[in-house]
Amino acid sequence: MDMIFSVLDATLRVSTPLVLAALAGLFSERSGVVDLALEGKMLAAAFAAACVAYIAQSPWVGLGAGIAAGMAVAMLHGVVSITYNGNQLISGVAINMMVSGVTPVLALAWFQQGGRTPTLSDDARFTAIELPFADAIAHSAVLKTFFGHNILVYLALLLIFVVSWVVYKSRFGLRLRAVGENPHAADAAGISVKGVRYMAQAIGGALCGVAGAYLVLAQTGAFIQDMTAGKGYLALAALIFGKWRPWSAVLGCLIFAFTDAIQIRLQGVELPLIGSIPDAFIQALPYVLTVVLLAGFMGRAVAPKAIGVPFVKSR
Repeated sequence: MDMIFSVLDATLRVSTPLVLAALAGLFSERSGVVDLALEGKMLAAAFAAACVAYIAQSPWVGLGAGIAAGMAVAMLHGVVSITYNGNQLISGVAINMMVSGVTPVLALAWFQQGGRTPTLSDDARFTAIELPFADAIAHSAVLKTFFGHNILVYLALLLIFVVSWVVYKSRFGLRLRAVGENPHAADAAGISVKGVRYMAQAIGGALCGVAGAYLVLAQTGAFIQDMTAGKGYLALAALIFGKWRPWSAVLGCLIFAFTDAIQIRLQGVELPLIGSIPDAFIQALPYVLTVVLLAGFMGRAVAPKAIGVPFVKSR
């Protein structure tokens, strides 16, 4: 039983950056802009958060830097995709490649540690919240699963409700969905299509900033080259699996995170009638699951009608 709750605990922690990135992609793609740049935004945010948190010795300052970096990269994608009507797919891939190359070079130049940043002290990281019943949590796998986490995990859970309300209940959410479905009709109704899309990019960049900062400030404690390891693409896959809906996308993230948590515990384990499974195969499980889910659900998922289509104002 403890093993089950241990896996659930790991699932909650591993799913946090995926959930944040999926919610970020939700805003961008609901507005009609394809967002392959989730990976690059997270990586840039992780690097900025690591550098600033190390210098300032404050996780909150590092988090702010991560959010700023995520928004800056998002605005770059916005300028190419929204202002200049560039190819959104190429822009996203180019941003990912650029950030993947620039961050380790800067880390090597600034810290001379082989493309990574120095390890953060506990004062510069988000650690588990100390609760009054911390001693009980330490001895209870059930309580530890839900209460033994840092503040960013709970922030991600709260943001699921907030994003769901914004997308479906707020005036901005109505405009966001209108722009993503029929931008010309939205423009005729007096809605600034480019303004809504830039706002969606800014919100998505901020969420990716929190996701990238989480990787450094709550998990690893240092920036490592390509440390996102495809999490941006997994988040995008979860978004497609969830048909561009918040709660369904979160479910996809939890499935991927659960698979990741399982694969960590399967490494080196001897299974009956099978024996030891090669580590490379086990580590590939989350990505294999991505292909299976997309193959099974891609045909049924209906994207926003205007996604990927540059908006040219009618005269």
